[in-house]
Amino acid sequence: MGIAKKTRNIGHIVEGKAKETTGRALGNKSLQRRGKAEQAMGKVRQAVEKGRETFKH
Repeated sequence: MGIAKKTRNIGHIVEGKAKETTGRALGNKSLQRRGKAEQAMGKVRQAVEKGRETFKH
């Protein structure tokens, strides 16, 4: 996995966690859900990249 893609995926996870925490603190369910969705997107992309790397070798 390239460092740029890995960094971007981790960035999605961190940003999603921040949105989820902010949404929870403010009582904003919509922001909380968007944060969870963004975290999931980052984790899925990271898993896909790891899978590609596994089959590349």
